[in-house]
Amino acid sequence: MTLKIRWETAVDAEKVYAIEAAAFGRPDEAALVQKLQQAGVDTISLVALLDDDLVGHVLFSPVTVKGDGGEFTAVALGPVAVSPNHQKAGIGSELCRQGIEACREAGYELAFVLGHPSYYPRFGFTPSAPHDLHCQFNAPAEAFMVLELVPGALRGKRGTVYYHPLFAGV
Repeated sequence: MTLKIRWETAVDAEKVYAIEAAAFGRPDEAALVQKLQQAGVDTISLVALLDDDLVGHVLFSPVTVKGDGGEFTAVALGPVAVSPNHQKAGIGSELCRQGIEACREAGYELAFVLGHPSYYPRFGFTPSAPHDLHCQFNAPAEAFMVLELVPGALRGKRGTVYYHPLFAGV
């Protein structure tokens, strides 16, 4: 079987919804992805195919960081999902790696993730709190992480990271 990662297209939406719902065991993340896309939020959305079967999805969406020195836009990873029968095969990791590269190519300087502290460091994410960057949500400090997409991008950046309002319902 050959793994291929590509940009999501409109025809993938139904399958992406099904994968997100199955992977998380609830429809919340699937509905969030759908709402962000329907709202026209500028997202980076990639899918994974094994041969011609769509088996995974990753979404990156813009976040706003507000601090004393003003505000700037970054990107946040999540959700990432793989069909339950294809998990633990490296598909999610490949989606994350190629998604991070797509964020770099799109000109983003920083990426954030609110996720498992033992999973995301493999992609270079580190806790954001030591950089005085904090999540708008009440999240454990070790679970909110940042990645420099451009070397030195963290210099002088601090504040609170605000996700799109649609994330509040998840």
